Amino acid sequence: MIFGSISYLNLLPFQLFLKKELSTAMNMSLHYKRAVPSTINKALKRREVDAGFISSIASPRYRCTNLGIIADEYVYSVLLLKGEYQKDPASASSNQLAKVLNLKGRVLIGDEALKYYLKGGEALDLANEWYKKRRLPFVFARLCYNKHGKKIERLAKAFENKKIKIPQYILKREAKKRAITPNELKWYLEHIHYKMNHKSKKSLKIFLKLSR
Repeated sequence: MIFGSISYLNLLPFQLFLKKELSTAMNMSLHYKRAVPSTINKALKRREVDAGFISSIASPRYRCTNLGIIADEYVYSVLLLKGEYQKDPASASSNQLAKVLNLKGRVLIGDEALKYYLKGGEALDLANEWYKKRRLPFVFARLCYNKHGKKIERLAKAFENKKIKIPQYILKREAKKRAITPNELKWYLEHIHYKMNHKSKKSLKIFLKLSR
C-alpha cells in the first residue's frame, strides 16, 4: 500500500498507529509518500498513492472514511498574517477557508505556522474565525482512498477507538526537528481530533457549499 502522508505534526498519532497496525495485524507492506497537503491531493488524483489524508476541499470526488483532521475552535497551525492576500502553496482547504471568510492576508499552515504562533507572532487563527461565524469545528482534511477500500475503512474504525500514546523518545525527536518543546507538541495535539461527528459533517457540508 502506498499511503500519502501529510508531513505535519497534526498527523503524528495516526502515523504511529498506521505503522504499527500495518506491520503487525494487517501484514501489509507500507510505503509512504510524505508531502504537503496540496501535493498529496495531486498524488491521489494521479493514483500515485492508494490512500491518504487530503484537503477537505478536494475530498468530495473520492471515497472517504470517517476520519479527518479537525479543530473544534483553535488549531494554532492555520494562520492568516497581516498583509496582502497570499496563498500558501502547501494548502488547499486553508486558502479556500480564507476566501470563504472574506479575509485578506498571508495564509500560513503547518509546522511553520505553529512555530510562528509559539514564538508570539500575531495572526488570525482561521479555525477560530470559522468558529466565530458558524459555532462549528472546521475539517481541514479527510482520509480518502482510491484502492484498498475495505482495509482503509477497517484501519479508520480501529483508529477511532484507540488512544495513541506517543513515546517520549518520539516526542523529543519530533519536537527537536521543529525547534519546539515536547510539552508544546503535546499541547498542540490536544487541539486536534480525528473522528467526524455530526457537527464536523455539518461544518464540512457548509464549507463545501460556500466554496462552489
